[in-house]
Amino acid sequence: MNRLMVNALQVGIATALAMGISACNRDASADAGLANAASTASGADSGAKYARVVSVDPIRKTVNNPRQVCHDEVVTHNEPPKDQHQIAGTAIGAVAGGLLGHQVGGGKGKTLATVAGAVAGGYAGKKIQENRQEAKVTSTTERKCETVNDSSTKVVGYNVRYEYNGVTRTTRMDHDPGDRVQVQEGVVSVSDAQ
Repeated sequence: MNRLMVNALQVGIATALAMGISACNRDASADAGLANAASTASGADSGAKYARVVSVDPIRKTVNNPRQVCHDEVVTHNEPPKDQHQIAGTAIGAVAGGLLGHQVGGGKGKTLATVAGAVAGGYAGKKIQENRQEAKVTSTTERKCETVNDSSTKVVGYNVRYEYNGVTRTTRMDHDPGDRVQVQEGVVSVSDAQ
């Protein structure tokens, strides 16, 4: 019977030890659960929180880039004739008309015919030179430049509207965040959440 008693005692001691260890583990788990609840209530939760992005509006800036554009252009110039008053035509016409008039008539009539021929010849010579005389036309190539504004538009940021816990807020970001943004206490804290 001694042997049976020793075995029973050993089983009893093993059971008591097992129960004691189990009770210690339950107490430790309960203490850890209370500590987690307290840290969550105080805001020390280490899990990331995200807000839903409602809209993303790009902010654009227009930049003017002035530049000079040059091209060659042919320009024509009209130079007036050298003999603007047709003096040569008038003189030649007067001499020719005077010679013709001198051939007509005699005495005082000859003088009158010479003068009349000179006047008529001078007028005719002037008109002939006027009709044949053209202005001298010259062409030159000139470089003409003008300033042209090339404008370009670039995105310089984004106005992001997001919703967190039923509250909608707006923030400015340097890139499009996608569908969600990471928040801390309801305010965007990390702008590169995807």
